[in-house]
Amino acid sequence: MSTPHLVDQKEIDMQRIIVWVGMLGCILSASCRSEEKQNTMENTEGYHLFLLIGQSNMAGRGVVAEADQSVHPNIMTLNREDQWVSAVDPIHFDKPIAGVGPGRSFALAVSANNPSITIGLIPGAVGGSPISSWEPGALDEATHTHPYDDALRRAKKAMEAGTLKAILWHQGESDSNEALAPEYKEHLIRLIRRLREEFGDAELPFFIGQLGNFSEKPWDQWQSQVNEAHLEVAQEIGGVHFVSSEGLGHKGDTLHFSAAAERELGRRYAQRYIAQVK
Repeated sequence: MSTPHLVDQKEIDMQRIIVWVGMLGCILSASCRSEEKQNTMENTEGYHLFLLIGQSNMAGRGVVAEADQSVHPNIMTLNREDQWVSAVDPIHFDKPIAGVGPGRSFALAVSANNPSITIGLIPGAVGGSPISSWEPGALDEATHTHPYDDALRRAKKAMEAGTLKAILWHQGESDSNEALAPEYKEHLIRLIRRLREEFGDAELPFFIGQLGNFSEKPWDQWQSQVNEAHLEVAQEIGGVHFVSSEGLGHKGDTLHFSAAAERELGRRYAQRYIAQVK
């Protein structure tokens, strides 16, 4: 006759502990998956991206102050190595003289209007570049770069992290002459349409900043013609907006905005952007 198997009470207690631990693990895992799913759903749009293109007054030539280098947790920029870093001036790196531009103050104003978003700035301006440099394959000889191709590549890289919300453009000084001003409007229209096609958004907002108009050096007829082209394109093409530079001062060279003027220009870009997204 066989002897019944006697189960040790300690073994029973250990088995119960293992079962409870397993159940607790399942509960926590489900909770984590639920939270992860919720966070993913809340952040499906990712960064709100803005492409900054044009020439030196978009790249920025203003003198950098300590306040321009303070970190804002919700404002990032894509650096030279295509890495996201905190957006502090200078944001651009087209030339060693890059300084304060309108990008950071634009982002600060947009962020203040909507603190829940993270802004990603995509610097792409190249000082001295005429609008002919903003075509596929075009070389800017002074910097040995391809402004259009480089900006396009960087923007598409940035779009892995979010959604492109708008393009900020400030350019035209290099085209304000007898040879180039008459064709400027046509080039600008083609550029806007090409970029919208590249990014798959036929209504992608495009903001045109006005050339500096300084009392010490009034516009000639060619600068006036480029200005008129900017105004007309903003009136004729949907989703294109004009940003005034009225009253903004220069840094002493009657060409580049001062740091204070750049910051104010950025806020004006932001005002126009905020107005059109409401």
